[in-house]
Amino acid sequence: MLTKEKIVDDLKQSMLAKDELKTSVIRMLKAELMKVETDGSGREINEEIILDSIRRMLKQRKDSHSQFIAGNRPELAAKEELEMTILQAYLPAQMSEAEVETVVKETMLEMSVTDKSGMGKLMGAVMNKLKGKTDGSVVKKMVEKQLI
Repeated sequence: MLTKEKIVDDLKQSMLAKDELKTSVIRMLKAELMKVETDGSGREINEEIILDSIRRMLKQRKDSHSQFIAGNRPELAAKEELEMTILQAYLPAQMSEAEVETVVKETMLEMSVTDKSGMGKLMGAVMNKLKGKTDGSVVKKMVEKQLI
């Protein structure tokens, strides 16, 4: 179970191990969670908020990684990859493409979608079913594969 306490414990362990990169990434995550706690909305930190924060940070790293690759900065791209690996460890296991494809096919039958005109509705329905279990790009790829 992923909790704030686990993040704090991991931060302590990485500091004791003198793992600067892991310490830095976990501190950024902890700061992100503190920002949510103190934003005035009165929301309490729960598993869903923690996982959403991690996914958001992971997406930022992926975007940065592709920008660094495009900008011919392999050393910075490598650092982003390491940060993504650290963050990925906090997320639950992702579904395989075959599993996603099965869900897409089932949802297509349920919604009677047969062509690209229903792609948006199908994407929305599948993403709601698979929230947090897979990346949106995998879902998009499988939906496009089925609608061609």
